[in-house]
Amino acid sequence: MSETSDMGRLLQEAREREQQGERSVLATIVRTRGSTPRKVGAKMVIFEDGLLMGSIGGGCGEADVFQEALNVLESGEPRMMHVDLTADEAEESGDVCGGIMDVFIEPLRFSPIPKQ
Repeated sequence: MSETSDMGRLLQEAREREQQGERSVLATIVRTRGSTPRKVGAKMVIFEDGLLMGSIGGGCGEADVFQEALNVLESGEPRMMHVDLTADEAEESGDVCGGIMDVFIEPLRFSPIPKQ
């Protein structure tokens, strides 16, 4: 399955859940430096119930983004997050990527679908 169809599936799931009253946020890698598990454009949707769809790389970096996504869900305000995966920061968890990524986390809000 292509990245485009994967993104369509993620957004469709988020739209359907929003119609049932559940909030979600979208995390997108917008900048990388050095070695990172995923590159610019990788996306992950985080739902209010804790479900994740997509990935921005896994490991402690993704876990940190998940925690910040919960804050964005609560506040409703988007946030840019700096995720440091350099050896000094990631050594304790065993991650060895060695790079840095900036992740934009934003609440997903869909317009109502017009009735025909």
